[in-house]
Amino acid sequence: MYERSSVGELVNQLRQELDRYSHGGKLPSSRALVERFRVSPVTVSRALAQLAAEGLVVTRPGAGAFRAESRTAPAPAGDTSWQEVALSADGAADLVPRTVDASGVLVSLAAPPPGVIEFNSGYLHPSLQPEQAMGAALSRAGRRPGVWARPPVEGVPELREWFARSIGGAVTAAEVLVTAGGQSALTTALRALAPPGAPVLVESPTYPGMLAIARAAGLRPVPVPVDADGVKPALLADAFRATGARVFVCQPLFQNPTGALLSAERRGEVLRIAREAGAFVVEDDFVRRLVHEDAGPLPRPLAAEDPDGVVVHVCSLTKATSPSFRVGALAARGPVLERLRAIQVVDTFFVPRPLQEAALELVGSPAWLRHLRAVSAELRRRRDAMTSALRLELPAYSLPHIPSGGYHLWLRLPDGTGGTSQAFGSGGESALVTAALRAGVAVIAGRPYFSAEPPAAHVRLSFAGVAGVGEIAEGVRRLRVAQEGTTAHS
Repeated sequence: MYERSSVGELVNQLRQELDRYSHGGKLPSSRALVERFRVSPVTVSRALAQLAAEGLVVTRPGAGAFRAESRTAPAPAGDTSWQEVALSADGAADLVPRTVDASGVLVSLAAPPPGVIEFNSGYLHPSLQPEQAMGAALSRAGRRPGVWARPPVEGVPELREWFARSIGGAVTAAEVLVTAGGQSALTTALRALAPPGAPVLVESPTYPGMLAIARAAGLRPVPVPVDADGVKPALLADAFRATGARVFVCQPLFQNPTGALLSAERRGEVLRIAREAGAFVVEDDFVRRLVHEDAGPLPRPLAAEDPDGVVVHVCSLTKATSPSFRVGALAARGPVLERLRAIQVVDTFFVPRPLQEAALELVGSPAWLRHLRAVSAELRRRRDAMTSALRLELPAYSLPHIPSGGYHLWLRLPDGTGGTSQAFGSGGESALVTAALRAGVAVIAGRPYFSAEPPAAHVRLSFAGVAGVGEIAEGVRRLRVAQEGTTAHS
């Protein structure tokens, strides 16, 4: 049993037993709880801390834990209906509505109910995360002199240097800003590069979190189709001419959701087209460290091949570590760097120094490379297991591209499942996703990945957020059951 599930179970048990104690009454000692529930002292400590955060328990160092005093009844809810008018009153002046739709992001962040297999996760399963190495790095970082002092707003110099070396080419530490993860970096980049109402070119399909950022900033996403070799250069050039856009956001390496790798022939074309359009390319290099064991040599980031400052590079340590290890980087050259820096300072001041120092400790340790090798081998094993299971259980699902990096597969749903593939559309996808959840597996519909009407129905399946290949086989079996049920009712 994982520590986090043990903590949750102990919290629930203690919460149910609190009525046995008077307000202010002392709970059993930590040692007694360890012996009674057969859990570790760490589990007991975390459970009591959670109850204290809920206001149910008070802990006193050296004395123990006590039931909190009786709380007064909450104040009656007020009337917040006025906010609907206030939030919309100025909307008529917006060229593009700036409503915030986080549904496409939340679907990969929300934990499904117990017993449901997570094919919707955007992160590594706890068994794949380098928890011991991160804990050791955080401990060592905490002992560094000045670790709680204010860091430079651009980031700790040594960490900026490490990111610059990772990107390669002529990128220097002076051209790197440390960010609070990739999502924060993308937000800063789009705010810096395009004013509200402006068009921004995006791959189609693409990462829903980026589409949400663009729309929340009042930008207008314009889709440019991709295939197995990445974005199509001729269509990219057409889109620049038709829209006058000055920004193109792309994921050249193991694109989300298709897994496509921008081909060597297209890499130079993309940079040339953007340069001729006087536009920036925002390169979201989000899974470079999740390459599979059987992949060949990886192409360098576009930023490493860009002497003219066309590319604004985004990368992060989060995908290869933990969703809570939110350390990333922005890299750019020229006047745009100062604008990026200014926006980040206004928004967040800086990334907490202890986290930056912990990142330095982690990537500088032997455990880091061991972790990356282990994840590389395991992701390949899981990808192959999911691919085999899909071909066995759901042969009608189209899997045109099997990536050699990343953590998911992108499937086109079969024609005739709830109607033709076109008629199946987002409504049919929703029906399948709902049926899958009832069958005990969480998957992600394809519709949120398109900024305009999708050409066909899709689902995205992650193989990184499950416990192992056994869960993958069972999850695909449950998806087949859900598919059969959806087809039967169409």
